[in-house]
Amino acid sequence: MHGPGAGSAGWLLVALCAATGAYCLLRMRSRVEEQRRTAGGEALMGFGMAAMAVPAAVPAPPRWAWVVYAAVFGATALRALWAARNSAHHLHHLVGAFAMVYMAAMMASGTHAGIPVLTGVLLAYFTAYVLWTGTRLVPVAAGGPAGDLRAPGWGDRLELARACRLSMGIGMLAMLLTL
Repeated sequence: MHGPGAGSAGWLLVALCAATGAYCLLRMRSRVEEQRRTAGGEALMGFGMAAMAVPAAVPAPPRWAWVVYAAVFGATALRALWAARNSAHHLHHLVGAFAMVYMAAMMASGTHAGIPVLTGVLLAYFTAYVLWTGTRLVPVAAGGPAGDLRAPGWGDRLELARACRLSMGIGMLAMLLTL
């Protein structure tokens, strides 16, 4: 997002991604193990997107910082690839981490312009993901697992987790559009 015209929209994206990352940290306190595991990767993605979306009004980070972003998200992609053998949701994490590596590599190269075909494929994927996730935002019935009458904690609210995933998908679309 360190391109021209990022301005206030860029700061809104930073705030959205940082808030999403913060909520994902809260989700790591869930009683459900799978949600805790997923929330950690989503928190990293939210905070990473916030850092990468800082507008051009702030001095651009040095090129080596983009290489660090690429390395961190490359490691995240490998972890998502490993986790995908047990859960299809981790395939989405793999695509998201790859998109972050791709954007960081473009920023590190100094071109700030992506490969049109690859950018188009990622834009199509995230557009479909946002539309699909948006249709799933119907509120989920209160309560935890069957027989558990306790109110769900913040980390166990499936509709909030989906809203976070939706906002990160929209953020990814916004960031890809700048390439």
